[in-house]
Amino acid sequence: MTRVAAALAVALWSGTALGQEVPERTADLRADVVARGLNDPLYLTAPPGDARRFVVEQAGRIRIIRDGQVLATPFLDLRDSVGAGGERGLLSVAFHPQFARNGWLYVNYTDKHGDTRVKRFTVSADPDRADPASGKQILFIAQPYANHNGGLVMFGPDGMLYVGMGDGGSGGDPHGNGQNKRTLLGKLLRIDVDHGDRYAIPPDNPFVGAADARPEIWATGLRNPWRFAFDRATGLLYVADVGQNLWEELDIVPASRGGLNYGWNVMEGAHCYEAGGCDTTGLVPPALEYDHSYGCSIIGGFVSRGRASASLDGQYFFSDYCQGWLRSITYQNGRITSRTLWKVPRLGQVLSFGEDAAGDIYVLSDNGNVYRISER
Repeated sequence: MTRVAAALAVALWSGTALGQEVPERTADLRADVVARGLNDPLYLTAPPGDARRFVVEQAGRIRIIRDGQVLATPFLDLRDSVGAGGERGLLSVAFHPQFARNGWLYVNYTDKHGDTRVKRFTVSADPDRADPASGKQILFIAQPYANHNGGLVMFGPDGMLYVGMGDGGSGGDPHGNGQNKRTLLGKLLRIDVDHGDRYAIPPDNPFVGAADARPEIWATGLRNPWRFAFDRATGLLYVADVGQNLWEELDIVPASRGGLNYGWNVMEGAHCYEAGGCDTTGLVPPALEYDHSYGCSIIGGFVSRGRASASLDGQYFFSDYCQGWLRSITYQNGRITSRTLWKVPRLGQVLSFGEDAAGDIYVLSDNGNVYRISER
């Protein structure tokens, strides 16, 4: 980003819920390359207590970074099952909190027909290889279009598996999935993979027993929650929801609050989606938004809690797919309390963020690099 573009971007950061009374500062940040030569790296994570880093490649492979090297043999290769391209592909992996005991990992991908599958695999006798024959389907969700697949699976601090699902694609949510509780599209789902055949419904899910709603639903009104994150230190959930025509949004709520409606497609960001007004009763406004003169697609990250970068503690990092800038906010007592534009070398188009077992944060780029960010 040029200095002029950066200055323009700062000037365009506006809105009623953006903490605009807090000036944005600029600061230096390290972005060290920890891996090169990956193909469309979309996510990075690690099992609890594990020094390895696992990187998801869109085409269908999970690669291991160990001791500064990308291992030649993939941890898991699903290319024969994955339909990749555009917004489709192998989109994320989540390791069970008891992975060291049960060896379970969960993947979210679009199959050759473009539909979403969440599957569980088990590690083999070789700790650097998952058993490709161990796959057990957990969820299947038909996708009407090729975009807005969501794609993140992540275990929450409560031990439940959360699944982010987009509205099914096209533009403007033509089927009204975001506000339709009878479909899993346009939702954040919460399931218990430790009980039941495939999974059980947590009894405290908000729509358990409702005749007009799927019990897997934790939150509604989402367009494409490409990435979300839990901050275990504060109990907050950060949901970065990709916008439609004008606004990108970040929602920040207590992770324990189920049944929230984030507004799509009644609202886009903090604004009525259709001209002529709308009824916003019961809809959760974003904590942050920015318009499309500032970017095109929010890429949500994580709250920094790593021990190696104490000065970054509590900063939620995020980026934009079109602009590639790196920014962070802090959020306390229901409001944004600081905003930072980080000066880093050009990172390319940011595809996603990742977090390892130590809490360090990574940026994954379309240039095939994985960067670890840390204080200067």
